[in-house]
Amino acid sequence: MDYDLAVIGGGAGGLVVASVAGQLGLRVLLAERGPALGGDCLHSGCVPSKTLVHAARTVHAARAAAGLGLSVSGAADWARVRETVRAAVAAIQVHDDAERFRGYGVDVRLGTPARFLDAHTLAVGEARLRACRIVVATGSRPRLPDLPGLVEAEPLTNETVFHLDRLPPRLLVLGGGPIALELAQAFARLGSVVTVVTRSGRLLPRDDTELAARLGERLVAEGVRFLTAPRWLEVRRRGAERVLVHETERGGAAEAVADALLVATGRAPNVEGLGLEAAGVDFDPEGIRVDARQRTRRRHIYAVGDVCGPYRFTHMAEHQAGVVIANAVFRFPKRVDYRAVPWVTYTDPELAQVGPTLDQARRDDPARALDFPVAAIDRAVTEGETMGLVRLVVRGRRVIGASILAPHAGELIHEIALGIRKGVTVGDLAATIHAYPTYAQGLRRAANRFYADRLFAPRVRRLARWLARLPG
Repeated sequence: MDYDLAVIGGGAGGLVVASVAGQLGLRVLLAERGPALGGDCLHSGCVPSKTLVHAARTVHAARAAAGLGLSVSGAADWARVRETVRAAVAAIQVHDDAERFRGYGVDVRLGTPARFLDAHTLAVGEARLRACRIVVATGSRPRLPDLPGLVEAEPLTNETVFHLDRLPPRLLVLGGGPIALELAQAFARLGSVVTVVTRSGRLLPRDDTELAARLGERLVAEGVRFLTAPRWLEVRRRGAERVLVHETERGGAAEAVADALLVATGRAPNVEGLGLEAAGVDFDPEGIRVDARQRTRRRHIYAVGDVCGPYRFTHMAEHQAGVVIANAVFRFPKRVDYRAVPWVTYTDPELAQVGPTLDQARRDDPARALDFPVAAIDRAVTEGETMGLVRLVVRGRRVIGASILAPHAGELIHEIALGIRKGVTVGDLAATIHAYPTYAQGLRRAANRFYADRLFAPRVRRLARWLARLPG
């Protein structure tokens, strides 16, 4: 064999596997079809989108500064915002530089797609290379709906939207998931007139229904328009305009017109052109099939990240990469852990989720919600950010999930993620001292709700009065 381990794809999951294996002294091949390492997250996903979201949040805060007695210009310069996004990508790219990985002893080959010739042999450019074990980490791409005229309309996706020469005066966004809502709010705050089009009207279908609806109301208050169109019929170009022809809720046909069209209707795994059939690896439209140890049907071939799912998050790819290192490198039978997978929609406020939502939990066994409004959190009051809700999902005394709509919800959710993994009870959370004033106090206050009805029940009140009258 030419290599102990070959990794196809230089995104988050592939980089973790390659860097650890290389530093352990294994002979490692890392083949990336693009010109640079980093994958979708760095170049067209998490990093540019969160930089744009931050810029838009800052513009929004500047416009609201008058309420604090401040005078700040809230004007947005798209060209400078775009350069800020590029600068953030470039700064993080340093950590994913190919030379850094070559310094670990990894044979990095950029701009050379890899494909299987058989279960152990890869064609990488003109070379035929053999490896004992192989990891597929090729990621995903935007999934475009099968819609007449869409391709000809040259729609924007997360791969192209950050490179716009100018801010579109009117932006049409197809989809109601995290990418759609994050970019819709950001572009609206930067000055675009934004319309979000969904088929069902349901936003963020994997999240808590009530909190997703509240988030939608916040976006509406900021000027984002939501349009429910059960069927999308076609897309037309009318001069410089993009026109979505759709069916209305009453059954008629109507048009939605904008200067730019952004498609955010999900992700498709990158399985084409890999020669998976030649390797005997099973896959379907949702990706490569793997077991709990990230192994394919061919036990020496693994897959991580978006190409296999089921969660298409960078942090999930990194977790799966750790499982592969345990199995493929150390031969330790580690299994992936999906008990407490957190995710965040980086709108303002953020919506974070871990474990089952309340509706999901109630499908199995009785569960209840412990709610505490953000408006009652003192830190939120001091910062004027009082919209949202902290919701703990409990079964018996056990915390099994949480849905948080609040500023910094993405930071708060990890306390609950750890609690779920460690079997934390409501009492444990309520007894944990949280610094004041912090948004995290909302978690403890929500846990306290579990005891409120019992603590102030008539019987307990009578007991308290009787004990208070005892001497000494």
